[in-house]
This record gives sequence, structure tokens and C-alpha cells, in this order.
Amino acid sequence: MTLEEVVSQKSQKSTGTALEDVLVSAKENDSLTVGVYECAKVMNLDPDSVAFCVLATDEEFERDIALQIHFTLIQSFCFDNDISIVRVIDTQRLVDLVSGESAQLEDAHCVLVTNPADGSWEDPALEKLHLFCQESRRLNDWVPEISLPGR
Repeated sequence: MTLEEVVSQKSQKSTGTALEDVLVSAKENDSLTVGVYECAKVMNLDPDSVAFCVLATDEEFERDIALQIHFTLIQSFCFDNDISIVRVIDTQRLVDLVSGESAQLEDAHCVLVTNPADGSWEDPALEKLHLFCQESRRLNDWVPEISLPGR
């Protein structure tokens, strides 16, 4: 394993933890929107309120052309509105984080972290994710993949 691979692997782990922290904090602050259609509504009505976007892929994504088209449109919207965006593979882990371990969400393929109207919610982990996305874009990785830490 090269030094670059070790550094990249360590960065993935720390960004995964940062993403987990952001999602938990946003859930506590009622600043999450979950579901492709619900996220599209928020983006259409108030794009300035969106702080971060998470897209989750799984086997369903590979088979669902409509979902792939929605992802393409969401990604384009995020790029046009300077919204940081990442992709995670473990959809079930994402569901556990945003809804609780016992709940089952029908659609957790898109999750938005939104800013509250009063702007009182700030999270250092969110800033870390923004910097990670900015660095990834600089390296031509427009939608970086993050692994969520397991429980």
C-alpha cells in the first residue's frame, strides 16, 4: 500500500465520521429532508436553505433508470447552486442514521441537510465536509464517495 492510499483511506474514515456527525446533529436540529421527491421540492422552493446533499446508491439504483435520472438532475442542481454533494453506498446505514435503527424508510436515496431559518445551527463537521468536497472537485472528483462508519 502506498502512502497516498494510506492517506486517502484515513481521509475517507474521518470524512465518514464527519458525515455521520453532521447527519445526527441535523436530525437533532430538525434540519434533514429525506427522499428524492421531498429533496427536489426543498431544492425548488428554497435552494438557499440547502447546506449539503447526500446521495445513496445501492442495488436498486443500478436497476432503476428513473432514479439515475433523478440523481443526475439533483447533481446538476447542486453544482449550479454551489451545494456540496457526496455519495454513500450503504443505504441501510444512512437510513439508520436519519430515521433510527428500527424505522424503515421507503426512500432514503437522497438526504439534504438544511439551514434553519434563524441560521443558528453550525457544525464544524459540516465545514470539514465542505472542504473535503472542495478538494475532491479540485481533483476532478465531482461527487466523492464516502463510507459511513459501521455500528
